[in-house]
Amino acid sequence: MLNAIPFPEIRPEIFTLHLLGHEFSLRWYALAYIAGLLLGWRIIITLMRRAKLWGGTAPMAAEEVDDLLTAIILGVILGGRLGFVLFYGFDYYSAHPLEILKVWEGGMSFHGGFLGVMVAGLWFARRHKINAWSLADALALAAPVGLFFGRIANFINAELWGRPTDMPWGVIFPGAAAQDCPGVLTLCARHPSQLYEAGLEGLLLGLILWVLVRFGALTRPGLVLGVFLTGYGLARMFVELFRQADAEFITPENPLGHVIGSADFGLSMGQLLSVPMVLIGLIFVLRALNRPRAGTAEA
Repeated sequence: MLNAIPFPEIRPEIFTLHLLGHEFSLRWYALAYIAGLLLGWRIIITLMRRAKLWGGTAPMAAEEVDDLLTAIILGVILGGRLGFVLFYGFDYYSAHPLEILKVWEGGMSFHGGFLGVMVAGLWFARRHKINAWSLADALALAAPVGLFFGRIANFINAELWGRPTDMPWGVIFPGAAAQDCPGVLTLCARHPSQLYEAGLEGLLLGLILWVLVRFGALTRPGLVLGVFLTGYGLARMFVELFRQADAEFITPENPLGHVIGSADFGLSMGQLLSVPMVLIGLIFVLRALNRPRAGTAEA
C-alpha cells in the first residue's frame, strides 16, 4: 500500500547482556509495566498527601502506599496472566501449562489484571480498615498511566495490531501473521490499534479523570471508579472495531472473530468483556452521585 507507514526499526529488547552462556534482556514490555506501576505509586502517594481533594481527610496515610504497591503488583501479574489464559488462550495453555509461567514473553489481559487489582485492593482495604470505595478511586486514577505505557509497549512489540486498512496512517507491521491479509497482493497495512488505545484509554481517559478530581470527584467515593470503568469499556469497545481479533476466534466463516452474534454483526471477546464494565461503571456513578459528599473542611 503506497500510503502506508513502515514499521519503525525498534527492537522489543532495550538491551541484552550475555553472561555465562545465557542471555538476559530488558524488554520494553517489562519496562512499561515497571514505569506504570512506579508512576501509579507516586500518583497515589500524592493523592494521599492532599487531604483537601478528599473533603478534608485522605483515606489512608501516604506511608501505607508502599505496602499497597506490593499487593497491586501481585494483582496485576496474577490477574492479567490468568485472564489472558482463560479468555484468550485456554486451549493452548491447557495443552502447554508450563507456558503460563512465561510472563516475560507477553500475553496479559487488561480485564484479568483489573479484576486482580480489585481483589488485591479490597483485601488491602479490609486489612487496613480503609474505605474501599476511596481506595478504588485512587487506583482508578492511576490506571490510565499504566494503560498508556502498556499499549505503547504493545506497538513496539508489533503485537495486537489492527485490521487491514488503506488509510494513510496504516502501519506495515512485520511478521507473517501481520502480512497475512486476504486479497492484498502488496504489503499489508493495518490500523495501529495499540496507539488508538494508548490515546483513548490512557491520555483521554486520564485527562477526564483528573479534571473530575479537580472539581471534587474524590469527595463522592466511587465516582472516579465508575467513570473509569465506563470510559475504559466504551473506549475498548470502540477500538475493537479496528483491532484484529485473536487468531483462535477467527475462522473462514467468522473472519472478524466475533464470539457472540453473527459473523457480520456481533461482539468480539474484548467487547463482550467490556459490556459489564460499562454497566457496572454507570451503576457506580449513579450510586456516588446519589450520596452526600464527604466533608469539605480543609486539612
